[in-house]
Amino acid sequence: MELHDVLPERFGFVIFTFVYSLAMLMYLAVKVGAARKKYDIKYPTMYSEKEQMFNCIQRAHQNTLEVYPQWLIFQTIAGLVYPTSASVLGVIWVTSRFSYAWGYYTGNPARRMNGAYGYVGFFGVVILSIAVALQLLRVF
Repeated sequence: MELHDVLPERFGFVIFTFVYSLAMLMYLAVKVGAARKKYDIKYPTMYSEKEQMFNCIQRAHQNTLEVYPQWLIFQTIAGLVYPTSASVLGVIWVTSRFSYAWGYYTGNPARRMNGAYGYVGFFGVVILSIAVALQLLRVF
């Protein structure tokens, strides 16, 4: 059995999107680690009573981790049938997480909404996943 018998030809793009998301997660984690050192926030403290800037950096990472498992599932399902579209949507979502974090890193939490365009990527793969489910159920 060949790999192309199991996965669509362009699924490699989906895999590269996952690699891109790993780079994003690592970047956000490094920023939290550097902020812990800069603001002297010891483990296991999650948030600081004194350093709101640390909280903004930590929250950008935490919020991304909160939605990441759902994104992975929908990205994978969508990518199995629509690999190119899913990859484009995935790149939009991953890139938006950088914008979200950089907005938060300003110290003004409202600027995290600079990454709001990521909803296009996230809900795009959700919609594609629903289309896959409907196809499997032979609804259309």
